[in-house]
Amino acid sequence: MKKDIYFEENYGKLYEKIEKGKAKIFKYEDENGLITNQFLIREIPITIDNHSYFDIVTPYGYGGPIIEKCNKKSQLLINYKEAFEKYCQENKIVSEFIRFHPIINNACDFKDIYDVVYLRKTLGTNLEYEDPCFEEFSKSCRKSIRRCINKGITYVVNVAPKDISKFKEIYYSTMDRNNAADYYYFQDEYFNNILKYFPQNIITVEAIYEEKTIAMGLYFIYNKILHTHLSGTLSEYLHLSPAYMLRYGATLWAKENGYKLMHHGGGRTNLETDSLYLFKKNFSQKTEFDFYIGKKIWNKEIYERLCQQKHVTDDGSFFPAYRK
Repeated sequence: MKKDIYFEENYGKLYEKIEKGKAKIFKYEDENGLITNQFLIREIPITIDNHSYFDIVTPYGYGGPIIEKCNKKSQLLINYKEAFEKYCQENKIVSEFIRFHPIINNACDFKDIYDVVYLRKTLGTNLEYEDPCFEEFSKSCRKSIRRCINKGITYVVNVAPKDISKFKEIYYSTMDRNNAADYYYFQDEYFNNILKYFPQNIITVEAIYEEKTIAMGLYFIYNKILHTHLSGTLSEYLHLSPAYMLRYGATLWAKENGYKLMHHGGGRTNLETDSLYLFKKNFSQKTEFDFYIGKKIWNKEIYERLCQQKHVTDDGSFFPAYRK
């Protein structure tokens, strides 16, 4: 089994259409060990001298290159870099953007190969506490949960659901309300592929009020980690704050079933005042991780020419700059 769901081959395939790319896994192995790197290869919509070029990106979430076997790390990394550079030249790959995995911290291993940049904290609930709700949830969070319970809100956990149409309905209504970017409007095909590729690796949690499902969350489960993925609440029930009940239900279920960590991810921005970050912080008083990104220009000459064609300067605010 892989260390986490993000390194599974099918996980990359989930995002091919969204990222307009093709999922690939590069493997490098020698007597020093094994490194794999899963990415989406995307055609750059600008040609140079009538030639097409490509760039690569980590599928939505986290990932990046990872050392799977290791005898001599320093030599393995030198050899990987050489082999991957050659692969990029042969496949006309200009640049690479990585979202390293905050829990596994693979950024640390690759800091001499990539331009590794700290972005923000991600948050977790440590389920190895005897009472994770008491240890990790804020006082106001526990109060909100009690309020939900007192109002008669209950929760149901569905393991390996065959049908998630009810979830989709609530999720889309939430996206509409928030005027979400197109990127987050996952199509039917995406949800069908989740059921196809990961039938045993998902749970949904429903918050139920007066016999009606008023909020739902979709979670990935893998190797004793539960990842919050997507959730939504019906507008007319927002005042009841059922989102707290979803996390509470997921936490209790995960603890009962021997999971070690619930990972909430981070905010929408890098600010510590980010509203999504602050909401997640309610469930994560003691557990946080450092989230790093990685950047690499594998073909400097073509990268600069692409930037010139787009009339952009590479000021570090967006990578790759030619996709601004």
